[in-house]
Order: sequence, then C-alpha cells, then structure tokens
Amino acid sequence: MTDQIILNGDEFQLKDLISIARHGARVAISVESESRIHKARKLVDRWVKEGKRIYGVTTGFGALSDVNISFDDTRKLQKKILLSHAAGMGNHMADDVVKAMMALRINDFCRGNSGLCLGTIEKLAQLLNTDIVPVVPAKGSVGASGDLVPMAHLALVLIGEGEAFVDGQRMSGAEALAKRSIPPLELAAGEGLALINGTQFMIALGCLAVHDALNLCKHADIAASMSLETLMGTRTAFDPRIHNARPHMGQIKAAKNMLKITENSEIISSHHDCSRVQDAYTLRCSPQVHGASWDAFHYVENVIGVEMNSSTENPLIFSESEEFLSGGNFHGQPLALACDFLGIAMAELANISERRIERLVNPQLSGLPAFLVEDGGLNSGFMIAQYAAASLVSENKVLAHPASVDSIPTSANKEDHVSMGAFAARKCRDIVENTEHVIAIELLCGAQAIDLFTNLKAGQGTMAAYEVIRSKVGYRKEDRLLSNDIARVKELLQDGSIARAVEDKVGTLY
Repeated sequence: MTDQIILNGDEFQLKDLISIARHGARVAISVESESRIHKARKLVDRWVKEGKRIYGVTTGFGALSDVNISFDDTRKLQKKILLSHAAGMGNHMADDVVKAMMALRINDFCRGNSGLCLGTIEKLAQLLNTDIVPVVPAKGSVGASGDLVPMAHLALVLIGEGEAFVDGQRMSGAEALAKRSIPPLELAAGEGLALINGTQFMIALGCLAVHDALNLCKHADIAASMSLETLMGTRTAFDPRIHNARPHMGQIKAAKNMLKITENSEIISSHHDCSRVQDAYTLRCSPQVHGASWDAFHYVENVIGVEMNSSTENPLIFSESEEFLSGGNFHGQPLALACDFLGIAMAELANISERRIERLVNPQLSGLPAFLVEDGGLNSGFMIAQYAAASLVSENKVLAHPASVDSIPTSANKEDHVSMGAFAARKCRDIVENTEHVIAIELLCGAQAIDLFTNLKAGQGTMAAYEVIRSKVGYRKEDRLLSNDIARVKELLQDGSIARAVEDKVGTLY
C-alpha cells in the first residue's frame, strides 16, 4: 500500500519529502489546513468585491503594481500571469525535483496564508497523486519574487496549458489532464500570483541535495577508511582524545566512524611497528575535512527545515486579524547562501577523495602495483579513473563559486536585489552528483586494492563495504569498460546499500 503524507504546513520533514519525490508516497491536506484555507479565501473574495487594492489581485505585478485591475478582469489576470511568466529555458527538471516542488507548494498553501481556493490546492495534490509531472525548464529564475518562471510552468498544467509527463510520455497540459480525467481549472482572483510566488524550485533542489549530501558523508568515511587500510595508514589520528581536544561535532563523528569501520583490521595490525611517523593529510586529516562538511550539511538541513514549513508568497493573508500584508518572504537569500555553502562543503569531499585516489593508483605513494592492475602496460587499470575524478573535481571548483554574491535588477528596477538562489541550488545539486562519482571511484579503487592484499583481511566495516561492491563489480584482472563499474558503485552508494552493510557489522555511523 502506498504511503500517504498528511500536510499541514508545520510538520513537513525531509524524509517525508523524499518519500513523495522518489518513492511514490501520496499527499493529503489536513482538516485543520482546510479550515485555514477556507477562511483566507473568504476574506480575499470579500476584499475583491469591496474593491480593495491588493497587490497581484486587483493590481498588476512588479513595476506594474500601480496599475489597477477592474473587477471584471481579475480572473483574466490570473491566466495571463501564468502565460507571461512561463519564460523558462534549458533542459527540463528531473521528476523528483518537480514532485518535490509540488509537495512543498501544497504544504506552503496548507498554512492558510495564500488566499487560494481549497479546490485549487486539491487539484495540485491530484496532479501529484496521479503522477502528472509538469515540464519545468531548468533556467529562468533569479531567486526573488519567488521562483516565478519555473513555478509558472508547473502551474500552467492546472489550467490545461503548458506540458507534462504522464506515464513517461511528454504531452500538452490539456492532454495530460484528459488522460487522468481531470478537468482544467479556472483560476479565481489572486490565484495565479499565489501559485507562482514562492521559493519551491530552490527549496526542492536544496532538499534533495542535502539529503544526498548527508548520505554521501557516510560513504566518504567508508571510502577514506578503505584507502587508509590499503595505503598502510594508522588509526592513531582517530583517537578520541585528539578530537575531543578540538570538539567540532562533525570532526568527532567522522573520527568515530573511521575507528569503527577499520576495527580488527589485519592490514593495519601488520605494520603496527613500522617506522612511518605520520600519514599524509588526506588520510590523517580526513575527520577534520569530512567533519567540517558534515557540520555544513547540518546547518543547511536546518535552513531547509525552516523553509519547508514557511509561507513564501506575497501578499500574505492573516485570517485572525483579517489583514493582508505585502512583504518579501519570496526572497531566496537564506536558500542561496545555504546552497552555496552546501556546494562548497561538498566540493571539499570530492577534493580530498580525488587525492586519496591518486595515492592509491600511484605506485610511488602506495607501494601497490601501478594503477592497481596486474600486467601494467598491457593493462591501464585505474589510470583513467583518476583522470575522470580529477575532471569532476576541477568542474566542482568552478561550480562552487557562490551564486549568492551576484545580483541583477529586474522589473524596471522595482525588484532591485535578487538572490540568484535558483542557480545556487541547481549547481549545488550538480556538485553533489559529481562528488558521488568521485567517491564511487575511490570505493572502486579501494576494493581493488584490498584484493591485492591476498593474505590479510581488512577491518570489519571495510570488508562489509568490499563485499557489497564485489556483489556487483568483479575484481579487475584486466581492462574492461570502466564507466559501467563506476556507475554500478554509484548506484550502491546512492541507494545506501554500502552504508547499510557497514552499519550491520559495526553499528550506526553518525
């Protein structure tokens, strides 16, 4: 039976969003939210009849906010705003992003500050629950006044315009609704603006990115532990006394993880009395580097948690006092900064991983066969895997430049500061995906290196990871198509198979 998530505007959690966006969970609107929505809509209808001047309801938009709209034209205005604002470009966003946008928008509306009709919100939920996925172009939002462009493309399908995917087929919005026997909406006064004036494009991307980042942290610790063992490193640098002397929480957690993963390692025990004083930074300082990223991701997770349960449209309706207020909750600055921070922190996980990959494949640094392969020369082994990792790391360095330091005026200088949060969120997700590939390459190299220690066993956690990898990717005795192996390990990483196997052996990783 498919799970159902009840949305009320206040208690939406990241795990719930992932269930909806990626695992087919359905949504429903809480009874309390229905009451709030009804109250706000009655007020809007009354104010429109009374001829009150309300931004975007009885006036134009942006620099045209001083233009009054007649009562007769208020409905016509709503369709026009969707059509005029749907100016997106580029590739369409993935299904999980669009489904996340829809769920987040519904949850925002459940707070009762938008003034939308309940039927409109229910219709959006119906699209989501029947797997109608609007075509949302990636480019066009400046991250202020809400994500107007992508949200307009999403909302168009409600009125039978735009495009959508249904059962994997791309078709017009009208065809999509017909395929599910859903009649198109006619929007009431103020609903067009309310549908598009929010941060849900940014927040959807940010939610998915931070979820994947937190998953990746555990795998980075596992990959580093594999590299530590096969590079004949020491566990001394993970002694709790070192990390309690500088008590950053992420650093402490990463050190504990690496101690757990490498416990009972015959490889490490075999060189206990060697003359090496200290390991290279990429091994010895893994907790400090990984831990700083852990802490950054948790900061972003907190920002995301607030934004998931916020009202981000303008104007806002406050039913208790029977007031409407114009403000700027649509401005994406909190998300822009958070996504830039996430991207920078994620890029560092890739940076340090790629340097460990280099140590693994370089015989002068590893003491292992060149490029981790027998019969080198005839075979290139993992030589080009390191090249590929290096290319992704260099790409990340460009992508990690903050988008939030930029701004450009829009709407005839009425909207004279924007966040660029949409781009911050898009490139942040690209950095996460690049880093998943890099960590996958390190795990692949680590598993190959373990096979070269034919008489010694790795630690309990490391062996658990090795066995999962080997269940999908065999030992590389001679060259074969490399990209397939990388892709298989990335899939194991993304679905959490490797981390779960390790945790089954050594307990929870932090």
